[in-house]
Amino acid sequence: MGPGKADLLDAVQTYGSISAAAKSMKMSYRRAWELVDLMNQSFQQPLVRTSPGGNNGGGAQVTEHGLFVLNTYRTMVTKANLVTELELNDILASLNPIQMIEAKTI
Repeated sequence: MGPGKADLLDAVQTYGSISAAAKSMKMSYRRAWELVDLMNQSFQQPLVRTSPGGNNGGGAQVTEHGLFVLNTYRTMVTKANLVTELELNDILASLNPIQMIEAKTI
C-alpha cells in the first residue's frame, strides 16, 4: 500500500466505479484495474468488490476490509509525518538560503 493505491481506493469509494476513479486520477482504466487486482490478490480479503457491467452499468465498491486497510494506512502516514516533522525542519534549517526556497516549493 502506498499513496497512489490509497488514492485509487478513495476514488473508487467516491465514484463507485474503477473507470470513473481512473478518469478522476488521469490514469488509464487498464492501470487502475491492474492496481485493484494487485491489491485484491495481496490481501487475505479483497479490498474492492466489482460487479460486471451490462444494462445496469456494473460498478465497484471498497469492501469493509478495504476501508480498514485504507484508514489504517492513512493513520500510519499521519503519525509518520508528525514524528518526522521536527527532523525535516532541522534539515531544512541547515540548507543554504537558496536551497531552502527551492525545498519549500517542492
